[in-house]
Amino acid sequence: MSETTIQVAEAVLATIRNRRSVKQVRPDPVPRELIEQLLEAAIWAPNHHLTQPWRFFVLTGEARVALGEVLARDPALTPAKREAIRQKPLRAPVLIAVAVEPDPARPLLDELAAGAAAIQNMLLAAHALGLGAIWRTGRAIEDPAVKEFLGLSDRAVLLGFVYIGYPAALPEPPARRPASTCTEWIVAERAAAARDRLLATLDHSPARHD
Repeated sequence: MSETTIQVAEAVLATIRNRRSVKQVRPDPVPRELIEQLLEAAIWAPNHHLTQPWRFFVLTGEARVALGEVLARDPALTPAKREAIRQKPLRAPVLIAVAVEPDPARPLLDELAAGAAAIQNMLLAAHALGLGAIWRTGRAIEDPAVKEFLGLSDRAVLLGFVYIGYPAALPEPPARRPASTCTEWIVAERAAAARDRLLATLDHSPARHD
C-alpha cells in the first residue's frame, strides 16, 4: 500500500476506535452546515437493492420543546415525571430522529440494517467533525404518537434519536471484549461436516437468495 493509503486507513480506523457515545454536550448551537455533513455521510451507508429507506428529521430550538410535550402527554404521570420526560429532547441542541420507511417488496431486516448503518455513519462523521453524539432509543421509538408527530407512515420503524452538540465531557473508553472472543474462523472440515449434516436432514426445497 502507498503511504497515502496507509495514512487514510489509519485515520479511518482511529475514528472508529476513538468514537464515544457523548451524553454531556454544551448548549451552543451547531451550524447547519455541520449537520448537513452528518446527513450526507449517513446516506452513503450500505443498503441492499439501494432502497435508501432512511428518513431523517432534524429538530432544534422549539421543535425539541414540542416533541417533549408529546412525549410527556400521559395524564397519569406525576408532575415531576412529566417534567423529566419533557426535558429529554433538550439534552442537546440538535436531535436527529432516524427512521426507516421500508420497501414492502424487500425483507424488513435489510431495511432496518440499512438504517442502523446510516446512524453509524452519522456518529462517525460527528466524531470526525469534533461533535459529540449519542444514539438513544427507549419507549419513544415505539410510540405511535411520536411517529405521527414526525409524519411517518404506519409501517415505518423509528430507530432512535441522535443527540448532537459540542462535547462538554468526553467519557473514558469502555472495556471491549477482544474480537477473538466472539469470532469463529470456520475451517473446511467444520463446514463440510455442517453441510453434510444439514443436507441429510433438510428437504430439498430451493433456498431463497434474493
